[in-house]
Amino acid sequence: MDSTRQQKFAKLIQKEISDIFQHEGRNYYGNAFVTVTGVRVTPDLGLAYVRISLFKHKDPDKVINDLNHHTGDIRGKLGNRIRNQARHIPNLKFFHDDSLDYVDKMEDIFKNIDIPKNENE
Repeated sequence: MDSTRQQKFAKLIQKEISDIFQHEGRNYYGNAFVTVTGVRVTPDLGLAYVRISLFKHKDPDKVINDLNHHTGDIRGKLGNRIRNQARHIPNLKFFHDDSLDYVDKMEDIFKNIDIPKNENE
């Protein structure tokens, strides 16, 4: 369970990284449709795990690798934005959040279920 401090810091990081991606995202991952779905911060606030959702992208691993490659630049931009609210800027680690893909898959399965009609009714 994350502390209130961790949760507030994670929300701040999520908001700022989302804003960075909205304005300068093409520099990091091209034309992919990227959403920051969540951030978890370690108790010492030194590392932030950033979950990224990609909408119908053919190679999500490439986008995540590109983001992890540009972590220093993204962290620098994040530091410029939150330098008055945070003493230390956390290291960033990006992960692919495939929960939306899983939801789409489950919806397709449920749509295609064939339920035989009961003859007694």
